[in-house]
Amino acid sequence: MDPIKVILIFDVGKTNKKLLLFDEHYRIVFENSTQLDETIDEDGDACEDIVTLSNWLQESFLEITADERYLISAVSVSAYGATLVHLDEYFKPVTPIYNYLKLYPEKLKKQFYSAYGGELQISKQTASPVLGNLNSGLQLYRLKYEKPAIFNRIKYTLHLPQYISFLISGTVCSDITSIGCHTKLWDFTKQGYHEWVYNEGLDTRLAPILNGDDVVQLFQKGRQLPVGVGLHDSSAALIPYLANFNEPFILLSTGTWCISLNPFNESPLTADELSKDCLCYLTYEGKPVKASRLFAGYEHEAQTKRLAEYYQTENDYYKRIDFERDIITKIRLQQSQVGESKEGILEKSGFGNRELSAFSSYEEAYHQLITDLISQQVSATKLVLNNCYVKRIFVDGGFSKNPIFMHLLAAAFPKIEVFAASVAQATAMGAALAIHKHWNNKSLPGDIIDLKFYSAIQDTGV
Repeated sequence: MDPIKVILIFDVGKTNKKLLLFDEHYRIVFENSTQLDETIDEDGDACEDIVTLSNWLQESFLEITADERYLISAVSVSAYGATLVHLDEYFKPVTPIYNYLKLYPEKLKKQFYSAYGGELQISKQTASPVLGNLNSGLQLYRLKYEKPAIFNRIKYTLHLPQYISFLISGTVCSDITSIGCHTKLWDFTKQGYHEWVYNEGLDTRLAPILNGDDVVQLFQKGRQLPVGVGLHDSSAALIPYLANFNEPFILLSTGTWCISLNPFNESPLTADELSKDCLCYLTYEGKPVKASRLFAGYEHEAQTKRLAEYYQTENDYYKRIDFERDIITKIRLQQSQVGESKEGILEKSGFGNRELSAFSSYEEAYHQLITDLISQQVSATKLVLNNCYVKRIFVDGGFSKNPIFMHLLAAAFPKIEVFAASVAQATAMGAALAIHKHWNNKSLPGDIIDLKFYSAIQDTGV
């Protein structure tokens, strides 16, 4: 039997590290997932173990390319962002991979922003709020001032997706989706590195920028193997939707964070939007994507545990609950919004301040929880809507499978079509689609996204 022609994808998340193979029709023909133990940096903070990760990647690559069932015809990468790997002249890491949740020194933060026009000015130029280590460019700035001896050893600094690509191809490069994602490196008003990057000499440490749909060639087993440059996972997850839909849409990607992504809103970020945690990503084609973030998945998890304890049920009992219109009607009639607000945006959903004894059942309490979360979500999504024409909202991730969430979201946006969307391994799929032209002569399939339409129910309006 002839081997199956496939593209190999490394999809590296904070928790799960995946290796996947897609055939020419973008069907998954092989999948392997693992979790790797973390290590600690010199301050005792938890971080990715660069040695363990590198070994897993290289060993997995050698093993899968030796499997005669598959003809590996290309390799692509997606990985989480805001994470840097600093390489010396021998292309070996010179520091741990610092966690983007690591606290950033207040003194250094003040030094940086006072030198470059203040927090608001540089945040507007770089399309990112002040986020500490999540502004990954400031990680390199920190090394320069706190550990100059190490900084001077750095030949290249790569974001994690490009480091993974480098491990496979041996070529160092930078990618616009990683540089353009809340790094403080990219000036969206000039479409180039911000002036501070040049003033601080950081540009000499950053590898040449390649397009997100570019490849480098690896010579293996007597043939050329195209290897993608690596993509930031949030940008990669958007690619299947951009490939399938031309009319303006918002993608609401739900998980621990619920992120509203609008690739069709090109208006610059305002001070008000920045204060409400809005930022911009860049697509693999270099186009801005306005995004807002909400910690709704985290709160949902915390509150469902509270409900389970109070009602003596399993933690995931909520999965058995369907949308009940009568309960929503009752909630609307006795609605009293709890929680502090800031200019109309709820800082908390308010459900944590509600007395569970006020509800007649778990079902009623859970409907109230989702109602409260939707109030937040609507405000967050409207930030990226911003009077921009959008025909559809696609919801993927955990909440797309929640009928109460979906019905209430549809009711909140009655003039916009709302769909629950499902893409098998969306970030990996996006990484594969980005370099489609370099390995696959077939047309892009039209069935890679499963959609379920939710119509607006007027008397449940938010």
